[in-house]
Amino acid sequence: MDRAEARARLDALWRRGTEFLGSEVAIMGGAMSWVSERHLVSAISNAGGFGVIACGSMGPGLLDAEIAGTKALTAKPFGVNLITMHPELEALIDVCLAHKVGHIVLAGGLPPGTAIRRVKDGGAKLICFTPALSLGKKLVRSGADAIVIEGSEAGGHIGPVSLTVLAQEVLPHLRDVPVFVAGGIGRGEAILSYLEMGAAGVQLGTRFVCATESIAHARFKQAFIRASARDALPTVQLDPRFPVIPVRALVNQGTDRFMEHQAEVVRRFTEGELTKEAAQLDIEHFWAGALRRAVIEGDIEQGSVMAGQSVGLVTREQPTAEIIAELVEQAVAAIAGRGAEAAAAAAD
Repeated sequence: MDRAEARARLDALWRRGTEFLGSEVAIMGGAMSWVSERHLVSAISNAGGFGVIACGSMGPGLLDAEIAGTKALTAKPFGVNLITMHPELEALIDVCLAHKVGHIVLAGGLPPGTAIRRVKDGGAKLICFTPALSLGKKLVRSGADAIVIEGSEAGGHIGPVSLTVLAQEVLPHLRDVPVFVAGGIGRGEAILSYLEMGAAGVQLGTRFVCATESIAHARFKQAFIRASARDALPTVQLDPRFPVIPVRALVNQGTDRFMEHQAEVVRRFTEGELTKEAAQLDIEHFWAGALRRAVIEGDIEQGSVMAGQSVGLVTREQPTAEIIAELVEQAVAAIAGRGAEAAAAAAD
């Protein structure tokens, strides 16, 4: 099989995803707070992928400006990721709809029915995350137009199950809508394997952090380039009475301080200095602003350097278009290589 035939095969494998997204390749950019803003998002879309703005804690005014700024940099489709727990969720949805954003991602928890109806009534396509097959089916029944399954290999807030297991659980049984896979993906061969399992496309975050167009601080990017997969670990919960949502990030001084902070807060609670509610809030507030300090200010020792386990595959800073082209070429080469092996076997 020559390269043209192999590329045609790849295009056929992710056609459901490209048609849903309106992109040339079914590669979505992961929504990373402070990183997935207008410059990286537009670069991903301009390179043929599908960029996604990370709204995070933005209010409606800031999101309005970010979408307008992105539209000024690309005429290609892009989406917006909204956190379901945001107190102004419905107003944020309205901002997206006013800009005619075609795809809205509701993440960070089970989306409320009012939000789902608002997205659907406004004419946008709804993308939701699911950590399990049963919830995925429920979301589809509720109106989700596409699903993302994200494994624990991903950076930032993570669930407990790896993508390799989630893919086996979900992909053979959830066929009504396109399903995109995420978590630990950094090469084209891996993309190909999930497409052949039934995925419509993939979502990558960590791989794009060191894109030339990414506004992440130079020290933040260097931390990624130096790191190996084993450096990206989830935060540890010290006491089951005070739950900690796991966040995968590069281990640094802040990680050590977080453990010490938890121990101190637990001591103060045990000795009656803090109520349980105050202690929980104290622990949760430890990382407040820590991601911005790392990404924007370059404080990679005390800040939160969120990264997926694919960070070990990030070896240099590259233009976004080059990253996407490299991923596509790896997938195409894998397909072509199989064809050559099959032809050689037939000749024997």
